[in-house]
Amino acid sequence: METQVVIIGGGHAGIEAALASARLGAETVLLTLDPDKIGHISCNPAIGGVAKGQLIREIDALGGMMGLAADANALQFRLLNSSKGPAVQSPRAQIDRWRYQQWARKYLESTPNLHIRLDQAVAVEVENGRLVAVRTFFGDRIRCRAAVVCSGTFARGRLHLGATQWDGGRAGESNAPYLSESLIALGLPLFRLRTGTCPRVDARSVDLDEMQLEEGDRDPVPFSYLTERVDCPSLPCYATWTTDETYRIVKDNLHLAPIVTGAVAGASPRYCPNFETKIANFPEKRRHHLFVEPEGADSVEMYLNGMYLSMPMELQDDIIHSIPGLRRARIVRYGYSVEYDAIRSTELRDTLETKAVAGLFTAGQINGTSGYEEAAGQGLLAGANAGLLALGRPAFRLGRDRSYIGVLVDDLTIRGTDEPYRLFTSRAEYRLLLRQDNADLRLTDLGRDVGLVGPDRADRVADLRREILEGQRALAENRLPNGDSLEHLLRRPETTWDDVRAARPELERLSRRAAEQLTIETKYAGYIARHLRQIHQLEKNRRLRIPDGFDFTAVGGLSREATEKLGHFRPENLDQAMRISGVSPADAALLMVKMGKVTA
Repeated sequence: METQVVIIGGGHAGIEAALASARLGAETVLLTLDPDKIGHISCNPAIGGVAKGQLIREIDALGGMMGLAADANALQFRLLNSSKGPAVQSPRAQIDRWRYQQWARKYLESTPNLHIRLDQAVAVEVENGRLVAVRTFFGDRIRCRAAVVCSGTFARGRLHLGATQWDGGRAGESNAPYLSESLIALGLPLFRLRTGTCPRVDARSVDLDEMQLEEGDRDPVPFSYLTERVDCPSLPCYATWTTDETYRIVKDNLHLAPIVTGAVAGASPRYCPNFETKIANFPEKRRHHLFVEPEGADSVEMYLNGMYLSMPMELQDDIIHSIPGLRRARIVRYGYSVEYDAIRSTELRDTLETKAVAGLFTAGQINGTSGYEEAAGQGLLAGANAGLLALGRPAFRLGRDRSYIGVLVDDLTIRGTDEPYRLFTSRAEYRLLLRQDNADLRLTDLGRDVGLVGPDRADRVADLRREILEGQRALAENRLPNGDSLEHLLRRPETTWDDVRAARPELERLSRRAAEQLTIETKYAGYIARHLRQIHQLEKNRRLRIPDGFDFTAVGGLSREATEKLGHFRPENLDQAMRISGVSPADAALLMVKMGKVTA
């Protein structure tokens, strides 16, 4: 068989990789262990969140699928941090996990140049340092110019539930045991990472009146810029807390937890740890928040977000039954941990092509990340570049000053990671510019130029840009009786767009999106200018030396991760500190200020 691009894996990275490659016009084959599980939401039934919502908006602005799929299959929407500034506001939605994967498969099947095939990649063939073919489990040799490995947790995946261990990428599914050996032979170093999932309970056995109701937004903000209106059932979530009894059960049985005993290899997600890890590492904290979330409109299963467990089943029963609202709960699916292969992300170029093999790209958890959204963003970039390479066209890059996808890729390829990486707004220097509300204005023109975005979407953005320019002229040129411009009026904290529109009714013809952008850019112009000056100052001070024996714990406001890693690596200057994985630009700025006081 012969094609131009092969995508290995049908998870969230594989979906966006396949779509991007096919949209560019490259003949693309998607290999998956099970076509029915394409787009499967294997862990928490939610899309978006802090920084993750920004990623989805960027994927959508570049023509990707995730935003559209989430809008079409949402159970509830919430705009996180809505009371704070726009730089940290992030959309999030509960998702019907079964309908989402059905929708995703149908979307892929309707895409020209894209072919789905049930098979497993077992090796990649290379000649003169360049990929030439992918060999499969069923004996095929697929000749191609590029391939993207999106293996998720399936690359030599191994599951752990108490003392029970078995091979698999997810519960009930086999793993992919062969490809890793081929990658190692090509000079790509692999290491082990781990993650986990939470138990699911039968909603009919849950006492919802004992928990706090968490409703969605009444006026939902959709993910996709193409979605005119969201129509979802708005199913509620619920919140509860663990108890002293919960703490005692886990504490007394840590010797039975595979992630504590060392039975599970690899580092776990720092910001989504197993519950056993929370108890072991933070013994002073005796209560933990827990969210009970619906998994589907037609399902009785509810997900216990925050209760990642790998302890034996009987202990999981005792733990769950010690929590208010869950004392009679019946567990449908028990939690477990999974360990899997990942590559050293510093072995990648900023296109996500491997340095060792031309034409071989990787995306998603194999690159050391966690999260559906991080995987999808990488998949889009890797798939686009695989398609461009196959077509003999220049590569497509996204800088960290232009997008959160760029921040993610830059962190991975320059800093690397030794634990599952998660994106946060604090990791982005330009977060006041990289907002979820303006991703289309930032990226759609780039997507159009490379061929990822069609004319309809590009024309929408062009129209919006014209509206904004028209509004800017109106704000600057129209004046109040006291001589102040409408722009000056809008800068006042108490002034809303309705106030400005009342002063000049002709502004009513501007769309809601244009008014939103004008309001944000006007009100935050001073903050943005100051933010850019701080970034410039940080760059000027990169060579600032850190004194020997510097006490990083004395720097107020540093994240726990930054404090730990700075203390471990002991960087000699600010430049070295900024290149440590886990030290964000915000951490570096705090460090710079503290050092300025010490050395003054």
